[in-house]
Amino acid sequence: MPVKYDVVALGNAIMDVIAQVDDDFLIRNDIPKARTNLIDEARAELLYNALPAARLETSGGSAGNTIAGLRSLGGRGAFMGKVADDTIGKAYVADMQTIGVDFFGSPLINGPTTARSMIAVTPDGERSMNTFLGASTEFAANDVDVRAVAEGEWLYLEGYLFDKPAAKTAFVHASEVAKSSGRKVAITMSDVFCVDRHRDSFVHLVRTHCDLVFANEAELLALYQTEDFDEAVTQIRADSQIAAITRSSKGSVIVSGSDTWVAPVTAAPVVDATGAGDQYAAGVLYAITHGLSLQDAARLGNLCAGEVISHIGPRPAVNMRELATAAGFKL
Repeated sequence: MPVKYDVVALGNAIMDVIAQVDDDFLIRNDIPKARTNLIDEARAELLYNALPAARLETSGGSAGNTIAGLRSLGGRGAFMGKVADDTIGKAYVADMQTIGVDFFGSPLINGPTTARSMIAVTPDGERSMNTFLGASTEFAANDVDVRAVAEGEWLYLEGYLFDKPAAKTAFVHASEVAKSSGRKVAITMSDVFCVDRHRDSFVHLVRTHCDLVFANEAELLALYQTEDFDEAVTQIRADSQIAAITRSSKGSVIVSGSDTWVAPVTAAPVVDATGAGDQYAAGVLYAITHGLSLQDAARLGNLCAGEVISHIGPRPAVNMRELATAAGFKL
């Protein structure tokens, strides 16, 4: 089957609601800072009404943001996820289609409403995410669009979706479809708390189904239960063909076999750290699917992350293809 998409992503379909607040707002609303906090629908409504009126609302979710970044670079992307048959769900699908991303997933009827994440961004750029997962977690193996997976050069799996047994089954099913079609599989660890909850399953999935692993330094250390970065890198080298690791101010590292590529951080003011890892993944995936070297993949990932942290919101505010070309990348 011919390749139609550079990347087909599978993840949580979440409508993001992002607002700038001060630290007192977090205290007043009992929001743990710089964490992803899972909340119920009632608290989602409460926080939605508490956030300032000057806010950004956009289709989001980690994998959705990555596919949006890929599209901004000129890549071809599709997204599989679960929304409810409600106004927010319809808005999510329409928003993805507007940026040129094909959406796959039948809407959930008579179940939870579409997922929302209330993201409070403090002056230091930290984001405190309060997420009602709603319909997004109802994604199951029968929601996997087999043809779409087979038509993607890479399948990209979002670790945040891994909480329910049905989603784990969907991950494995989608990965097996990709492999049987001669495609590659990438996974992002998403969050330290995801790693802590699903460590054994993640390690198994990485070793048996994945060709590329995305993680930040803390997630990688948690995955292998060590405080030694070099030791964790040694282990991921053995478990995955490629690993792309972000290290905050230290830039990023890509390893493959015995080779290592290090790229310094792209200097940028931190206005909102939301989506930095998602856009790093977008840059790396674009590079890998368009014949760039792994050194350039790390550099392009850093460029994309640097752009997104310079403004409010988890997606590029400029045309990333134009920005990357101006920076010297031959796209």
